[in-house]
Amino acid sequence: MDIHLAFLLFSAASFIVYGINSFFSKRMISEYERWGFKNQRNILASCQLLGGLGLLVGLAIPWMLSVASFLLMCMMLTAIFVRIRIKESAVKMLPALLYVVINLIIFHDSITQ
Repeated sequence: MDIHLAFLLFSAASFIVYGINSFFSKRMISEYERWGFKNQRNILASCQLLGGLGLLVGLAIPWMLSVASFLLMCMMLTAIFVRIRIKESAVKMLPALLYVVINLIIFHDSITQ
């Protein structure tokens, strides 16, 4: 399997699972409240779910891959700034940073092919 496809599938699966968990998991509901996004949880969960699905659809529709990966990268950059704002440790920012890098790679590949 190509490493870029592996990144895409990993990111897509992660965002789909995270989006679904954001709707139903009590722990995730409390996290959104702690982050200051209690009222935006459903829209953010929908964006995560749709972003993950957008990556998969992007396998067949290239422009969708570019849009989904760019927006997920922006979402994760925002997540880093939120964690800085609430003074979380750098270790807790690492997953968001990882997804910024992965989606940057996916985005770059999508616009250079």
